[in-house]
Amino acid sequence: MKDVSTVGVHPGRRRWKRPARRDWLTTAVVGALTVPPAFLPQGDGKVTDALGWVLVAAMVLLTAWRRLYPLGVLLVLVPLQLAYHSLGNAPVTPVVASMVILYSLAVAGPRRRTFIVVPSLLAVALTMMLTVSVHDGLELIRTSGWILACTLLGEAVRVHRNYVGAIVERAERAERTREETAARRVAEERLRIARDLHDLLAHSITLIGVRTSVAAHVLNADPERLDRATLSQALEGIADTCREARRELKRTLEVLRAEEDGGPPPGLGSLAGLGRAAESAGATVSLSVSADGEVPPAVGAAAYRIVQQGLTNAVQHGGPEVGIRVSVALDEASAALLVDIVDDGSPADGSPADGAATGRPPGHGLIGMRERARSVGGTVAAGPRADGPGFAVRAVLPCAEAAPRTEVAP
Repeated sequence: MKDVSTVGVHPGRRRWKRPARRDWLTTAVVGALTVPPAFLPQGDGKVTDALGWVLVAAMVLLTAWRRLYPLGVLLVLVPLQLAYHSLGNAPVTPVVASMVILYSLAVAGPRRRTFIVVPSLLAVALTMMLTVSVHDGLELIRTSGWILACTLLGEAVRVHRNYVGAIVERAERAERTREETAARRVAEERLRIARDLHDLLAHSITLIGVRTSVAAHVLNADPERLDRATLSQALEGIADTCREARRELKRTLEVLRAEEDGGPPPGLGSLAGLGRAAESAGATVSLSVSADGEVPPAVGAAAYRIVQQGLTNAVQHGGPEVGIRVSVALDEASAALLVDIVDDGSPADGSPADGAATGRPPGHGLIGMRERARSVGGTVAAGPRADGPGFAVRAVLPCAEAAPRTEVAP
């Protein structure tokens, strides 16, 4: 970024740039280097007269604006140089200012402008000098080497600066990309943990609630004839559900803490445990799995969570005696895992086990199912059954290697 400042003559009018402190310091250094050569004896006896000193001072002052208007400064320098040399002044006096201005033009770029303007001005100056004095023209040819050297040096510096700037820009862009990727992964991890905790807690708490209701019914129905076996079974089911919930919660926390021994994510092989947990709450579960070990782990984990949420919804809305049929099969034609969860609804009123249909506010269960399916490129369709009371859920989870793009952890 250039260290320049602007001054405005009036709001809305053009703002003119003015040299910064570093520009004036450079001009002072150029002036200090310009004065001594003027007093050195020249081979041809030429000296710098009073008008020559005025022209030299003008050329030195031009260096203060060399970074702001490089081309304009060079165009002003050329007639000053011609006037200075036409008066027969010492030729080495304005060399330092000219070198600095040519160098600044090359550094400012672009390259095409530099290699068009400098040779063109050099040709014009040479033509004019040869017209005025052949000797001066030949002297200009002899000294034109340092003009080209300053130009090439400035071009090399410009290319180097652009190269370094490109490297810095790429590094900054890569750093921003890494930060954005890290932030996105953090957000995805938070969403995954929220889904896992929702599935785990909703399933466990629902089963505990159903079993507690059964125990309360046994206690209140006929206290004189207490059914100890049913009560004991309900309490043991609550204890089993609590233990299973603790195990899954521990597994989730281990993954969250990035422990290597956290264990693999739950898959199709763990569906039988979900069925037994629902049956211990009083539901009748028919489970059919025909794709165990044939699907990617991410798809298996998604299917496990979808079945878990489907059983939870069925028990919660259909009651403890609801009948549930779960089918998980691999469709080889479409290379997709088909997950079907169908319940018979509430036996009391025959209403479908859907929160919206039964007047209950919809929760996050179906939303979580759809998110699980989308994470592996699949879809979920859910709604009341058309052939009778109850609710049906179908998930289609592609098993092709190109389909899942987002890893689903337990």
